[in-house]
Amino acid sequence: QLQLVESGGGLVQPGGSLRLSCAASGFILDYYAMGWFRQAPGKEREGVSCISSSGGSTKYADSVKGRLTISRDNAKNTVYLQMNSLKPEDTAIYYCAARRRDRICVLSDDYDYWGQGTQVTVSS
Repeated sequence: QLQLVESGGGLVQPGGSLRLSCAASGFILDYYAMGWFRQAPGKEREGVSCISSSGGSTKYADSVKGRLTISRDNAKNTVYLQMNSLKPEDTAIYYCAARRRDRICVLSDDYDYWGQGTQVTVSS
């Protein structure tokens, strides 16, 4: 009943751009902070970016700051991750997650619901 579905992943050249989407169903996204996480092969999952329920506050990992931008459209029950100037080290499975508690975004794994992920590959 409660589901997050990521889309928009794919293969892109270094320096290219990609836009990920995360659509929620079964619950109203207005009451949740949202986060984007990624997991590269052989590495642990890391927080990339997050946004508060109202969209008024955002956080970014240092490795992506200035290149990735998180946004949300509560009317469409969707959160986005615009990725520019992509690097090979950005290659990973990207997950979106929803957090109800405090409705504040954090870059740790304190989220209630998780999507299945979408693959992003940055390669020439």
